[in-house]
Amino acid sequence: MTSSAQPANSPPAAPAPPPSRLPTLTGMRFIAAALVFLFHATVQQLFAEPGAQKTFSAVFTQGGWAGVGFFFVLSGFVLAWSYRPGQPARRFWRRRLVKIYPNHLVTMVVAFVLLTLVSKVAVDHWHALYNLLLVQSWFPQLEIRGSLNGVTWSLSCELLFYLAFPLLMRPLSRIRPERLWAWAAGVAVAIFLVPVASSLLPREPVLPMVEIPAYDFWIIYQFPPVRMLDFVFGIILARIVMTGRRLPLGLGGAAVLAVAAYAVAPLFPTTYTLTAVMVVPLGLLVAAGAAADVAGRRTGLSGRLWIRLGEISFAFYLWQQMVLTYGHLWLGPGKSWSTPVAAGVLVLLFGVVLALSWALFTLVEQPLMRRFASPRRRPAPPAVPADLPARN
Repeated sequence: MTSSAQPANSPPAAPAPPPSRLPTLTGMRFIAAALVFLFHATVQQLFAEPGAQKTFSAVFTQGGWAGVGFFFVLSGFVLAWSYRPGQPARRFWRRRLVKIYPNHLVTMVVAFVLLTLVSKVAVDHWHALYNLLLVQSWFPQLEIRGSLNGVTWSLSCELLFYLAFPLLMRPLSRIRPERLWAWAAGVAVAIFLVPVASSLLPREPVLPMVEIPAYDFWIIYQFPPVRMLDFVFGIILARIVMTGRRLPLGLGGAAVLAVAAYAVAPLFPTTYTLTAVMVVPLGLLVAAGAAADVAGRRTGLSGRLWIRLGEISFAFYLWQQMVLTYGHLWLGPGKSWSTPVAAGVLVLLFGVVLALSWALFTLVEQPLMRRFASPRRRPAPPAVPADLPARN
């Protein structure tokens, strides 16, 4: 009689790997991208009624900072989630580059054409090269970081994250589970200390759109090594969930905390609203969403529609500022409308971004990921019939 029990001297079974798909986090991606769209819409001054424009700006200005911060934390979380020891770095880098570069190149070319043919702006060839190589965020000059498709400054940060990730995972994966929360707290404290350190930089010039020194804005918000702290925070949170450490809040509680932090963020100095105020609530929201998916709980963001929207969110992010800028230009340069009409214009431009995002995802991102993101599997050699000897 055979027994299925494990022999006493056999090694313990390896823990089951976590599920590879986190649909709730995929759905959250689109909300973050939509917040960035609404933030850039505040700059367009679409509402003619001053009260309506003031309210719109007050509600959604924080959305730009929060949306980008969410993406940086999420990036660290999902990469750590899918990481497997022994995974070749070259394969990881290829997958990430195939993910971001084709979309970036398409939108960069479109931005170049629009700037030169519509806006009649001569694009500096060095700025174009920095954008092509995704190194623009390493420069303190805002005209470099915001050149061509301005939102791609964040890809400059992401590129550093991807290059460093295989090296980062070596020490971070060795942190003992019971110490992970202490490490997460340490990274959060470091993020809060960045504005203190940046105060030592020159106080002039002041950036009008945020009314803080330009060097503060660069270091706190757009300098890749500093924004890597958000990325590392996400990696540690992923390990916390994967090792079964208890989270302080469930998905509902984390969502309430994130909304509350979003609401009170404008009460803090701008240097703290850019990143520090939201990083912990956003991190807990990401962790709680993943924990809900692991537990098999259905969430409002795990349905098919939200997953599809989340899949096109990267393309959406790349298109949204251009569509808002040139859409407003074509509808009427500097024009503003009554509140109902302005709301309709927003819906129209949102729909255009959605359509372009679907096209970019379907025609560029998805096919190239299928073709180049993973190594080709070599066909297995034909089986040798049992009655024939194999030839040497």
